[in-house]
Amino acid sequence: MKTLILVFHPSIEKSKINKRWIQELSKYPEKFLIHELHKVYPDETIDVSKEQHLIEAHDKIVFQFPFYWFNCPPMLKKWLDEVLTYGWAYGSTSGFRMGGKKIALAISVGIEEHEYSPKGKHKYTLKQLTAPFELTFEYVRANYRPLFAYYGIELDSSTDWIEKSIPLYIDFLDSI
Repeated sequence: MKTLILVFHPSIEKSKINKRWIQELSKYPEKFLIHELHKVYPDETIDVSKEQHLIEAHDKIVFQFPFYWFNCPPMLKKWLDEVLTYGWAYGSTSGFRMGGKKIALAISVGIEEHEYSPKGKHKYTLKQLTAPFELTFEYVRANYRPLFAYYGIELDSSTDWIEKSIPLYIDFLDSI
């Protein structure tokens, strides 16, 4: 079964790494279904039923996004608020439609990994900063997997640096 890649990037045309990841994953349509939310919903009016059906049709779901302001893009938060509804995602005997599905985050991060540590510039690890996602997906009984992060894109956005991320990302996706 294909892995559903939900891409949340408000300006993908300006992106270097997320755009490149999409280009590479597009070479494997038998393995990945790429769903670019900002392109599908340019006015950010989310079709909740369509999104729920997409989730129901996949056993592996990856949320791909750039990490900024120590969080996700606003549309991802909006997606979570609107799509994970009572009675569908949680809270009733007919809910928990995400139950057992493997869920993971794939994040591009501007600065180096050591800056996200107790002794680093930002004091907390990326795992700590993304704990609300883990709790959310555990709450809806999904099988939350360790995240994928590729650090340092603000420091080195060279083609070589970006290309090094591709086999790492694909290996991560294959391991979910």
